[in-house]
Amino acid sequence: MKPLENEIKYLKGVGEHRARRLHKLNIFTIGDLLEHFPRDYINRTERDKISELKYNENCSFVGEISSVEKRNYSRKKSQLNIVITDGKDLLLCTWFRFGKWFTKQFEVGKQIWVSGVVTEFRHSPQLIHPEIEVLQDEEGETSFWHSRKVLPVYSLTDGISIHIMRKLIYTAFDKYTDEIEETLPVNLLKKYNFESRKISLQKIHFTQHPDKINNIKKRYKFEELFYTQLMLARSNLKHHEKKIGFNFVLNKTYTSNLKNSLPFSLTSAQKKVIREIVADMNSNKQMNRLLQGDVGSGKTIVTVFAMLLALENGFQSILMAPTEILAEQHFHSINKLLQQQKEVKIGLLKGGNYKGKKEVLSKISSGEIDIIIGTHALIQKNVTFKKVGLVAIDEQHRFGVEQRAILSEKNQHPDMIYLSATPIPRSLALTVYGDLDISIIDELPPNRKPIKTFWHNSNKKDIVFQNVERELKQGRQIYVVCPLIEESEKMDLLDAKSLYETISQKIFTQYKISLLHGRMKPKVKDEIMRDFKNGNIDVLVSTTVIEVGIDVPNATVMIIEHAERFGLSQLHQLRGRVGRGADRSYCYLIVYPPISNDGKERLNVMINSNDGFLIAEKDLEIRGPGEFFGTEQSGLPQFKHANIVRDKELLKQARIIAFSIIEKDFNLEDKENTILNTVYFSKYYKK
Repeated sequence: MKPLENEIKYLKGVGEHRARRLHKLNIFTIGDLLEHFPRDYINRTERDKISELKYNENCSFVGEISSVEKRNYSRKKSQLNIVITDGKDLLLCTWFRFGKWFTKQFEVGKQIWVSGVVTEFRHSPQLIHPEIEVLQDEEGETSFWHSRKVLPVYSLTDGISIHIMRKLIYTAFDKYTDEIEETLPVNLLKKYNFESRKISLQKIHFTQHPDKINNIKKRYKFEELFYTQLMLARSNLKHHEKKIGFNFVLNKTYTSNLKNSLPFSLTSAQKKVIREIVADMNSNKQMNRLLQGDVGSGKTIVTVFAMLLALENGFQSILMAPTEILAEQHFHSINKLLQQQKEVKIGLLKGGNYKGKKEVLSKISSGEIDIIIGTHALIQKNVTFKKVGLVAIDEQHRFGVEQRAILSEKNQHPDMIYLSATPIPRSLALTVYGDLDISIIDELPPNRKPIKTFWHNSNKKDIVFQNVERELKQGRQIYVVCPLIEESEKMDLLDAKSLYETISQKIFTQYKISLLHGRMKPKVKDEIMRDFKNGNIDVLVSTTVIEVGIDVPNATVMIIEHAERFGLSQLHQLRGRVGRGADRSYCYLIVYPPISNDGKERLNVMINSNDGFLIAEKDLEIRGPGEFFGTEQSGLPQFKHANIVRDKELLKQARIIAFSIIEKDFNLEDKENTILNTVYFSKYYKK
């Protein structure tokens, strides 16, 4: 094992306990620590003027603590105010939730760095819950940092202070600098004027001129994008050249019967996607197609057409969903679509033991069931299929790579459709799904009414609840979503449990209220969602666990607390829980100041658009990709440094170079690709 691959616990000053803390920051090895880059820098010699700070904009500021005041309102509620001065003006910093350890670090006269959004309080600037660092020399901190003009600022976690992090960074470089190996070939370093990995890592952490490190950061962005594209290039070439699938013939029996029995006309987008899928299934190559469509766009009908095409050729089809309740919903909706074709046999397979399961397994094995719908139970060892020709995976990002691969290998590579209700802009799809063909249903059925969306400050919630009650009196149902399950000392956010108590005991006392969150057992969650679907619950207070869920046509209102905390795509997914029926639906976004300019832009986009693809593009522009669609389970590395919106030109360049290399040297065996071979097959390649 190479030294930089050693577990972080073996670094001097870490140990087992501190290593567990560092794991929360995705730091598992010495190498991970070296690549834990600063997110900001503090210049101790620069002094901004408080009078020049602008409201609703981010600021980073070094000043002197002028006063410290703690106010206790009750056992649970308190407020901490510290006042900072630049020698002339004053800046108020306020916290409403904090630990005992937090107040001990503030002393009048000490220098402090603060960062946050500037708000207005009584015509003066204020920072609420800013990030802070008291600029002092902690006992035991390495003397290296004492004289530094510029200090790095890192993302931290409980038990890892900024002083500890800096000390560990210094220790790691002090011992392991000579172990840092190059990861890019010389020709690419020269092409982009990149410095060596060793020098660039040192400059990132220890620079005294942070304004000059953009090109160093560009090196790491390029590296991430480049190796990801190498992986996609190999996957793409391997798929198109080596995986031979089934050659289906469109007989127009079951498929035509379905088309003629529909009580509505297919949209132009649905027809286009069906043509793309039929063309794939007519070829002898295994189809690997991502089917994107906004909530309610009709992905299920398109999938059923593909399933019936497989059936026309004597093959079974599989549809795998992430939850039992979603699988049941598919089972019932597909049965309804095919109610005039009684000869098509549809089966439902769930996990656990239940009456009739053995019979279903037997019929799947014998081929008596044509369309098999189920959960993870479909990939268990005791499930055998007669002749699978098509596999569709719903909300595919919620399944791991291995789970998806098991089905893709059934019966000599069946055709694959990956369904996603999370619109993914093409710039992101190139990175994540570069080895798949992409179909998009970007048109909603004409009878769908757009959801009316509003946003209100939290002090206007009474008005929102009055409007909502009108819906409840008409027999409608509502969702209320919170970002947290329970009260937290670290975040001043409303939590689902507290809100549930308030709504059930003080606001909608005459209605049936229920609470749903992610810590509940799957069976309990499913029971609650069934009760809500069946109309036994009027108001469902929930965390984002309902972001992807079942259709409840009678639910016409979505209230999202702390909407400023969510990304646009997540807000759109939550809003998509309503508007499933014929009645007008509403979404209320409740926000808690301060709200950044980006936050306001997100809210305005939500109000002005119901187009999921436009919203996804805006989300990427404003927020960056982040955990945009569940990259953890995509089989691809998460980007620490690159942003595929801001760095899309770099992505294009990386893609061109990577695909060119793989076309000439698939296994990276040529001499000039020695470094690429070593890095790729040790760090990125997954069998």
